[in-house]
Order: sequence, then C-alpha cells, then structure tokens
Amino acid sequence: MGLSVLFGANVDPVWGDGDQPLRHALQADREGLDFVTVQDHPYQKAFYDTWTLMAFLAARTERVTFVPTVANLPLRPPAMLAKAAASFDLLSGGRLQLGLGAGAFWEAIEAMGGPRRTKRESLEALSEAIDVIRAMWSGERSARAGGAYYRVAGVHPGPTPSPSLGIWLGAYGPRMLELTGTKADGWMPSLGFLGLDRLGEAVARLDDAAARAGRDPGGLRKSYNLNGMIRQTSRGAFDGPVEQWVDRIAELHREYGMNGFSYWPDEDHDRQLSVFAQEVVPAAREAVAKR
Repeated sequence: MGLSVLFGANVDPVWGDGDQPLRHALQADREGLDFVTVQDHPYQKAFYDTWTLMAFLAARTERVTFVPTVANLPLRPPAMLAKAAASFDLLSGGRLQLGLGAGAFWEAIEAMGGPRRTKRESLEALSEAIDVIRAMWSGERSARAGGAYYRVAGVHPGPTPSPSLGIWLGAYGPRMLELTGTKADGWMPSLGFLGLDRLGEAVARLDDAAARAGRDPGGLRKSYNLNGMIRQTSRGAFDGPVEQWVDRIAELHREYGMNGFSYWPDEDHDRQLSVFAQEVVPAAREAVAKR
C-alpha cells in the first residue's frame, strides 16, 4: 500500500499586498487542503522571511501542513535549520515538512553573505546537510556528522521532532535525483522546471536510487507543483476544465506514482484556489481511489 495522495496550494510570501499570505493560508485550511507551500528566496525584497511567515501562519491555522519550497540551504545553516524545523514541528502539532534545496541564484546568495558554489559543491553540501539535520533530530546524547561544508562535532541534539517530520528535496538533475532517492523522504519538482515529457525518466531514476539504497520507492512522497489555470476551455495540460485536471492527476498517480499535488495558480488566486479545493480535489481523490 502506497502513501495517501495529498493536495496543497502555494502561498506567495509577499509583504506588499495586504493580508494576502494569511488570507490564502486560511482559505487553504478552511477548504480542507492538506498542505501549503511557501517559496524561500531570502534575497527577494518583495518577500517576507519564509520561516517567520510559516510560523505566523501555523499559529493562525488549524490543520494544514507547511512546506518551504525549498529552504535555501546556503543561507540557512543546517544545524540551526534542523533545530528550527524540530521546534516548528513540535509546537505546531506535526504540521511541517522540511523542503530543502541546494541553492540557486548564486549572485543574490553571495550578495546576502552566502557562499557561491558549483553544481558539484552544492550537491556535496546538500548531502552533508542532510546528515547534519538527521543527527540533530536523532535524540542521541551527542552527535557528529558532516564533512567539508557543514559539520557538527559533539553537539547535544534536541528537541527530537515527531516521526512525521521529513526532508523533501527539490531535485531535477541526475545526481540530485540519486541523492533524493538515497537520503530524502520526499521529492517536490515543479511542472515549470520538469515537464510531463521528462517526468517519467526522473521518477525512474529516483525509484532506482531508492531501491539500490534498500528503500521502498513507494514510501517516498512525490509531490508535483502544478502551475496553471482551471477554466472552461483547454489551453494546456494543466490549463483547462476541472475534468481535465482530474484526469491528469489520476494519470500521474497511476503511471508515475505521484502522490502529492500543489496548485500554483497563474492568476486570480482566490477563486482558483476555491475551484481547486472544492471541485478538483474531491473528484481527484475519488478517481485515485478507484485505481
């Protein structure tokens, strides 16, 4: 038996548009969605700090889980990120998954005091960071982990988070997919960066890596960020009627084992979120259950 299928929605962390993040998070919570994703680009002047915003939103909502998409590792040291995530998890009643990324937009990261890394360096650093985070969540009396980029040596870990807290990676390249299958709990690609034409190949690489590591590929959370629009006429794979969305989601679950779907409306967020939650999600749950 695989994981249950989850449905979520993106909330943009903009601060110049009144109460938009809170309004959309409350809407997602009220409409019965499972999770809310929030971008993490600390160098973007139009954005709140993602971690602070998620904590605020968690305090104002009741049931939705929060997922940074994805936490900017070069600007968030993993030992402190692990402690923050464990604290968030416990204080919110288990309503967090740690989306984590190797970094991008290196000029902006460097301008904010972070390191500039090559693809190889960023992958190595991410792998070490996962080890450090796991060590900080271990509950051991003291822990050592890491290597050249990140390291803890004799740290006293704590608090210990709930078993539900996992690490979801935003991964696209072959080596990142290998790392995800080997070490992570989940995978969260975006349609805009990984189209339907390349999804099957990526899933196969991810599943193969998990199997080689002695892990069950069916136990990985595979959540697809879907940008698009729900409307009467079809203009693309995820730009069309409710029925088309439902069929596509059911197909992605059946063919590729995708078990999470987060909606990023291109525009008209309030109405689109309602249509997704009230019309697409119930029908998609039913279609998936018939598999």
